[in-house]
Amino acid sequence: MAKGKKLHREYVWLQCTETGDLNYRTQVNTKGGLPEKLKAGLKKYSPRLRKKTVHKIKRK
Repeated sequence: MAKGKKLHREYVWLQCTETGDLNYRTQVNTKGGLPEKLKAGLKKYSPRLRKKTVHKIKRK
């Protein structure tokens, strides 16, 4: 990586809306704001419920 080059990435957690568990950690591009798709939530697998549920972004 080039010296002095700044990346516009940030780690965020995806939290299940039904159980409140933090199941996934992913990177998002912070330059230009978050896409509407991420703000609305993603359908991901919840191991506790054993089905796909909506997960929203949670910053620590």
